[in-house]
Amino acid sequence: MEGKVQGEQPLLTPYKMGKFQLSHSPMQSCITPREPLKGLLITEATGVSDTAQGYAHTPGIWTKEQVEAWKPIVDAVHAKGSIFICQLWHVGRVSNTEFQPNGQAPISSTDKALTPQIRSNGFDVAEFLAPRRLTTDEIPQVVNDFRLAARNAMEAGFDGVEIHGAHGYLLDQVNDRTDKYGRSLENRCRFPLEVVEAVVNEIGADKVGIRLSPFGHHAEAGDSNPTALGLYMVESLNQSGVLYCHMVEPRIRTAGEMCECPHSLVPLRKAFNGTFIAAGGYVKEDGNNAVAEEREDLVAFGRWFLANPDLPKRFALNAPLNKYNRETFYAPEPIIGYTDYPFLEDIVE
Repeated sequence: MEGKVQGEQPLLTPYKMGKFQLSHSPMQSCITPREPLKGLLITEATGVSDTAQGYAHTPGIWTKEQVEAWKPIVDAVHAKGSIFICQLWHVGRVSNTEFQPNGQAPISSTDKALTPQIRSNGFDVAEFLAPRRLTTDEIPQVVNDFRLAARNAMEAGFDGVEIHGAHGYLLDQVNDRTDKYGRSLENRCRFPLEVVEAVVNEIGADKVGIRLSPFGHHAEAGDSNPTALGLYMVESLNQSGVLYCHMVEPRIRTAGEMCECPHSLVPLRKAFNGTFIAAGGYVKEDGNNAVAEEREDLVAFGRWFLANPDLPKRFALNAPLNKYNRETFYAPEPIIGYTDYPFLEDIVE
C-alpha cells in the first residue's frame, strides 16, 4: 500500500561488500547524493589521461588540479554517509581530434574507424575518424595511466575505483590485432587484465571493481561468444581478488536499447567469487527478484536514482517515482536535470 513501509524487500536489505557496510542494495551512479544514503555511489566515467577523452564536459583525474577539484566533492559524498567509487575510463576510438591533445588521432587497439553512432543521450549523432592503432610497446603506457589515475583517486579521498571495461570503450574495443594482445581469447583479454593487475598492485584488490558488458554491442564491440568471454574474465578476476564485478545485463544491447535475449548473467555470477553487481533496465520489482533469487548481490540504478534522489525511501514506501528526462542527462548545466528533481516530501498533493 502506498505511503506505508512495505515488508522487507531484498533490495533494501543491508549488505557487506568487503570492508564496506551498505544499508541497501540499490547503487547510485553519476551524481552526488542529496540525502544520507549509506550506499554505494559510482562517479560518471572519469578520464585517466589527456588521450582518454571523447565527450564534452566529462571529468578527468590525471592532473594535480583535477585531484584537488575532486576533494570537496568526495568530502560531500562522505558527509552523507555514502561509499564513493571513481570510475576510471579511456574512450579509445570513441573520440575525435577535437578531444585529443594537439588535435592528434585517438588511440585504440585497432585502426578501424567507428561508423556514426547515436550518443548516450539517445539523440545526438557522432561521427568518427580512423584511430591510430597502439603499438605493442605503447600499451604498457596506457596501463600505467590507469595505475596513476587509481593512485590519484585515492589521494582525492575516494574509497576505491571501478575500471571501465565495458560499452565499447578502449578496454572493450574491436580487436583485430595479431600480436600478444590479439586473436585468442586469452590474448584479447590481456589488455584489460593487465590494467586490473596494475591497479590492484597500486591500491589493493579490496578497493578495485570493474565494469564489463560482454553481451553488449556498444560501439560495434560485440563478441561472437559472449558467455565464454565473460566467464574467462570473471575467472581471471578471481585470481586478482578484486572487490566486485559490475556487469551489464545481456538485454542491454546498446545504449537505450533493450531486447529479448537468451543469455543470462547467472553463469558469470556463479563463477565470480566477489560481489556481483548487475545493471541494465532494472525497476524495483525485477531488482527485488534478482537479489532474492541470488542472481546478483547488488543492483545498480542510474536513471531512476538521478530522477529520484530518495529512491530507497520510495521503494520502501511503494511511492510513485519522478519520471526522468533523458534530454538533460548529459547537459553541462549543473542544476537542470541533476539536482532539480523533487524529494518525496517536496511533492505537493
